[in-house]
Amino acid sequence: MKKAEKLISLCVLVFLMSCAPTALQKEQSEAFLHKGISFIELQQYPNALRELMEAEKYNPQDERIYYHMGIVYHAMNMKEKTFENFLRAISIKDDYSEAHNYIGTLYNMDQKWDKAIEHFNKAVANPLYTTPALPLYNAGWAYYSKKDYKMAMDSYTRALQREPETVLRPQIQKFMGIIYFDQSDYANAIKHLKQAVTLDPNLFDAHFYLGESYLKIMDKINAKKSFQSVIDLAPKSSFGKKASDYLRSIK
Repeated sequence: MKKAEKLISLCVLVFLMSCAPTALQKEQSEAFLHKGISFIELQQYPNALRELMEAEKYNPQDERIYYHMGIVYHAMNMKEKTFENFLRAISIKDDYSEAHNYIGTLYNMDQKWDKAIEHFNKAVANPLYTTPALPLYNAGWAYYSKKDYKMAMDSYTRALQREPETVLRPQIQKFMGIIYFDQSDYANAIKHLKQAVTLDPNLFDAHFYLGESYLKIMDKINAKKSFQSVIDLAPKSSFGKKASDYLRSIK
């Protein structure tokens, strides 16, 4: 008899968990979710997690809750919990681009390039995703790290095609220039690096690679200008120190 009662209780619990939340429950969950997001913005992560856990109680089917929990756990350096929650988010909503991009970024950090690319591709596959340049840019870095320059360039090109006004344009132009530099195509390297520093004059690393590109074609005047820009912008950085060495050596 007791076994039968336990079985019935378990069935009832599973049923309740599988039931869709009511309108009131969704409203309550939404309120806790927004409080949690506010705490994330304030970098008050334990408070954020507390609110998100309350949101989960009222609507455990909301993928956004687990996405933001992933962000919190990542900020708290809890790697296993971070992955657990992002994976929970995409298990609820398979085309959740933001979650796929975040997972890909985590794999990039672990240098697991193929796994990262898989998630970036899933993020981009959603035609309703409003910022496709971000996962394409991240995929470009993964491909570049694999020395797959063709696919890296393809990712950066698609990023600019899909989102021409992206704030990532200076960085994309910089990395396109670096790819050409690595392949000894200095004319195209200069073309893209010049665009990068025109869009964002503070990109001291782009100025540095531009200086090196000018040196490769024996344009010492423009090389000096580029290296001087590096020193002006970031004199204590590794790029600034290398730029100083170059300036001393150029005659």
